[in-house]
Amino acid sequence: MAAPAVELEVAGRTVRVSNPDRLVFPGPGITKLEVVEYVVAVGDGILAAVRDRPTTLERWPKGWFEGARLSTRTDSGGDGFYQKRVPRGAPDWVRTARITFPSGRYADEVCPTELAVVAWAANLGTVTFHPWPVTSADTEAPDQLRIDLDPQPGTDFADAVLVAPHVRELLAELGMTGWPKTSGGRGLHVFVPLEPRWSFTQARRATIAIGRELERRLPGQVTTAWWKEERGRTIFVDYNQMARDRTIASAYSIRANARATVSAPLRWDELEAVHPDDVTVRTMPARLAQHGDLFAPLAAGAAPRFGLEAALELAARDERDHGLEDLPYPPEYPKMPGEPKRVQPSRDTGRPRA
Repeated sequence: MAAPAVELEVAGRTVRVSNPDRLVFPGPGITKLEVVEYVVAVGDGILAAVRDRPTTLERWPKGWFEGARLSTRTDSGGDGFYQKRVPRGAPDWVRTARITFPSGRYADEVCPTELAVVAWAANLGTVTFHPWPVTSADTEAPDQLRIDLDPQPGTDFADAVLVAPHVRELLAELGMTGWPKTSGGRGLHVFVPLEPRWSFTQARRATIAIGRELERRLPGQVTTAWWKEERGRTIFVDYNQMARDRTIASAYSIRANARATVSAPLRWDELEAVHPDDVTVRTMPARLAQHGDLFAPLAAGAAPRFGLEAALELAARDERDHGLEDLPYPPEYPKMPGEPKRVQPSRDTGRPRA
């Protein structure tokens, strides 16, 4: 028989936790109640990361287990799924923001404004929060540039760490400052707060330019190749994470894996000393208490904010001097202006052969 529901007081709201003893992560024995208590314990950090941002919920209603998989656009039979529309029956204090998909359709997504919303979502089986890089004030203008360093097969977190100082150096040359965090897996994210006056297209173009410059500086270590067969053993700068409707796990979010790791904000000087496995549901609260919220400058409305002028000039030079134009968009996108053929190279019968 399931344990009776538990009620928690969360910043002036009562949040009901049903089936509190349900195992969400069987390996370490983490229950649903512990997940909800975790998001409350890191409340200052996780709320700052998602506050006033339309947020996709990655839900695992029966928990995560070995062999569990996420539903996709073509296979809805997974154990977890992405919730892009506010769930039915949401309390009246759960605010929403309307976002537009690449198709032109729209949705009203959860837009957390208080910690109780995060706890309520955790009770629904939300493990990871995926906020858009916009706020409800203007869902068309990104206020964060997100650089995703994604290790490819044969590389790992240590390889991403080797690239990170070059990202920091390049951002400084472009007049920007970045803040790093673990992805919670093998990757590394660097976030840059932006003046909210840029489009998704401009932010994506700037990210491509940053990735291409890193390729030049670190040949054989970094790639912007969209097709996996062309990447090799490199760190992929996933520029399409700045495309509309593509999101990155928030700081302090739990990741769906056997260790229940957390996407952890880091200091630049500790990158080589921290491993993603070191920061979990059970260790993150103490780390936050010790170091404070290292991602506080990324919170909506915080300062300073940076412009993209220099990065977009770099993109213009790439096109003008090197003939480098746009790169492919994600497969669910309609064909975009200026986009090259969206065909896997090995299947492109019209591609010149060496």
